[in-house]
Amino acid sequence: MRINIGPIHPSTHGALKLVAYVDGDTIQKIETHIGFLHRGVEKLMENRIYMQNAAYAEKLDYLAPLSWDDLYVSAVEQATGTQVKEKAQYLRVILLEFQRMASHLLWLGMFCNDIGQSLTMFMWASRERAKIIKLLEDVSGNRMFYMNLRLGGFSRNMPRDFTERAYDLIGYLEQKLAEYPEVLDSNPIFMERTKGVGVLSRKDAIDCGVSGPVLRGSGVSADVRKSKPYYVYDKFKFIAPIRNTGDAYSRYRVRFEEMHQSLGIIKQALDTMPQEGDALGSKIKLRSNDANPAPITVSRELPRGEGMIYMVPGKQGPYRISLRSPVFTNLYALSRMCEGAKFADLFSILGSLDIVLGEVDR
Repeated sequence: MRINIGPIHPSTHGALKLVAYVDGDTIQKIETHIGFLHRGVEKLMENRIYMQNAAYAEKLDYLAPLSWDDLYVSAVEQATGTQVKEKAQYLRVILLEFQRMASHLLWLGMFCNDIGQSLTMFMWASRERAKIIKLLEDVSGNRMFYMNLRLGGFSRNMPRDFTERAYDLIGYLEQKLAEYPEVLDSNPIFMERTKGVGVLSRKDAIDCGVSGPVLRGSGVSADVRKSKPYYVYDKFKFIAPIRNTGDAYSRYRVRFEEMHQSLGIIKQALDTMPQEGDALGSKIKLRSNDANPAPITVSRELPRGEGMIYMVPGKQGPYRISLRSPVFTNLYALSRMCEGAKFADLFSILGSLDIVLGEVDR
């Protein structure tokens, strides 16, 4: 039997169509159909002036917009030879790790909702995420799309009480996250829906080119923050959590442990951040005649995996630009993960990938 799911379905979290071929309740094959949200972002970027494209970058992943904004601005900084101020490097790390936590928290709440958990975890995760989003809003002036990065730094300095509030938020999150395992890891329904479900072997993970928590959940220790440190990540002690079973539970545990690592990184950054000087970047540059015409490649560890930009700089904007979406490659592995699985587990498997269709279709 062939079963169509989507393209409008609440558990696909976007306009995604799946075609499942099943024998009884066992999945034989999954076909993934994408493109319903295609906007031609890369071609749009090639017809815009440099700093006009930051708005397009943020809307690729509307659940972690600061991450893509940082990736794009970093590419422009490399193309123009702009150095990021030392204090701004620390602050970017702090905000990016808070953004990573906000993304993982929303994923956890939605994932539990997808697999039929009670609303408890969704409400808890939303509560903690709201605290982070409030801080990011007060820093940038916007709640969802921040647009506060500039070449070399930020559009404005942090609020005077930023450090104090960040420390307070760390303490609050540490206390609340400590309560999560009691609700999840001791919950037989959650364990039944995730343990041994959607297994992606180490070999298949590498062959499919997945990255981020999906790759680390299959036992491969790969993290851009470790392998190609940027900003001041090489000054901090942290690990890239891995799990070896490659199932939905492993991917949950990797993301949960990553949140603890993020708190540690933020705390170290706050402790060692220079107090003197500012973090202001240059005023918005709509054109740059100093761009190096040589092609550049920039990669970052986004919440969903390794994001990458390949850009050939032009005089006013990108002459050519190509975006590597970690969600696109992670979604490619869905068919292998679903082979032989029960149809009832389809959304447990899909949810464990943490997809954002705006980034997939572009």
